[in-house]
Amino acid sequence: MSDASPALIVSLVVAVAENGVIGAAGDMPWKLGSDLKRFKAITWGKPVIMGRKTHVSIGFALPGRPNLVVTRDPSFTSPGIETFPSLEAALDRADELCAGAAEPEIMIIGGSEIYHQAIDMADRIYLTTVHATPEGDAHFPAIDPADWDVLHQERASRLTGDSAATTYQVLQRKA
Repeated sequence: MSDASPALIVSLVVAVAENGVIGAAGDMPWKLGSDLKRFKAITWGKPVIMGRKTHVSIGFALPGRPNLVVTRDPSFTSPGIETFPSLEAALDRADELCAGAAEPEIMIIGGSEIYHQAIDMADRIYLTTVHATPEGDAHFPAIDPADWDVLHQERASRLTGDSAATTYQVLQRKA
């Protein structure tokens, strides 16, 4: 990438319960229609990287975004996705897809294993804290608040159809 090009941003997009849970038995342990709308707006038009289990739990390729799926299974296929044997390979492809974008941003959307691999390379986190403590088997890695600046924060009331109230933050890694 030339000096005149904007720097590539690696972002994590995640909803995390107060106890660190992000999933239970291959699904989200809450219903948050308002947060799904925010997720769509944040990721629209940008490459999204996810693990195979996350893709399977969604059940289809997310429209309006290149879907890059990391899997150890070389025979795994699904309509509308590209597969990669490693996070690094998916990041390389996402970088190619971002070439020429005014604000190139790669969105990493889960699951737990992918977040653990990506947390140290992330520049930004779009974090929805779910004000609940559900049981679950997938967790987000701990983040040190000293490493991050809060660019934006808003508390959202529980809307009709939402199973919990949330707080939404955009975190930027400190230089």
